[in-house]
Amino acid sequence: MSQMTEDLRRRVRDFLAARPFTPRCDSWAGSYDLGFSRELGEAGLLAVSWPERLGGGGGTAVDRLAVTEELLRAGAPLAAHWVGERQIGPALLRHGSPELREEFCPPLARAECTFALGMSEPDAGSDLASLRTSAVRDGDGWRVTGRKIWTSGAHRASHLYVLARTSREADRHDGLTEFVVALDSPGITVTPILDLRGEHHFNEVGLDEVAVPDRWVIGRAGEGWRQVLGQLAFERGGPERFLSTYPLLSAVLDAGLADGIARSGLRALAARLQILRAWVLETARVLDAGGSPVVPAATSKYLGHQFELSVIEWARPLMPRAAPEVRALYDQALAAAPASGLRGGAAPVMLSMIAKDNR
Repeated sequence: MSQMTEDLRRRVRDFLAARPFTPRCDSWAGSYDLGFSRELGEAGLLAVSWPERLGGGGGTAVDRLAVTEELLRAGAPLAAHWVGERQIGPALLRHGSPELREEFCPPLARAECTFALGMSEPDAGSDLASLRTSAVRDGDGWRVTGRKIWTSGAHRASHLYVLARTSREADRHDGLTEFVVALDSPGITVTPILDLRGEHHFNEVGLDEVAVPDRWVIGRAGEGWRQVLGQLAFERGGPERFLSTYPLLSAVLDAGLADGIARSGLRALAARLQILRAWVLETARVLDAGGSPVVPAATSKYLGHQFELSVIEWARPLMPRAAPEVRALYDQALAAAPASGLRGGAAPVMLSMIAKDNR
């Protein structure tokens, strides 16, 4: 990595050392602190890969990888800005109109607006092409109607990304369109979905003829499938796919619990971790080259989830001797594991994408 990238890494470590927070597993999805996110923005540690004229740092995807690795390793509270900075901003930079970029990218870089993802649906799941949410023309805008599920953070976000069907085509992958929707719009209902610990991260969002201005279409109407495939590379190909349980791994080591047979398992985990880090680094380099690493990102997601499950299994026999704060991290990792395997696409979908690419 370049000297600039390593300097960014040190800046993140200094930032974290100066701010008290309680580390947790799955922090990018389950630990929400809008003030923390805005401090990151003020420090120039959000949107580091975006153009400076749009509020970013003018760096690269590799720079962002270094920043996010440090934040995730520490278990810092990232959920407030994560979706908008990781996914929506880059999608706007690739496909949004100049006006849409100007409207949303600078506030996203400051965590002044926040996003939830409206992709999955009750009857669609990981099969996005079967979605039923529709958008119809209404004067100089659109009316969006449908239901979205597993929308993390929708009860706190200011805006919702929505993938909707705008026309019926012979190929079900055609006729899809991406929208920005204000979550305070009339016609929107947000219903909580509690996780295994009774915590509220997920939601079901209902949209009943919600008005969306035409300027909030991302890219071109009807080309959403092509656009979203590239966007999913941002969602699936990052270090959050294998570092969600890293705070548990780190806490076990710091507490001196890993001895005997656990040391052997630790060596295997360390080797896998280095491979995963090399993989996401290569993915970031492809993004910097303007590519869309759909299959490498799917591979990262699949293998990363397997790694996270292995960390939990490795730590399980050590928990009877663990202090309460270490056990709390284990409980968080265990509760998040089922959802972690589904977010961004279930394992069978990832394997299908990988297999098709290698025919």
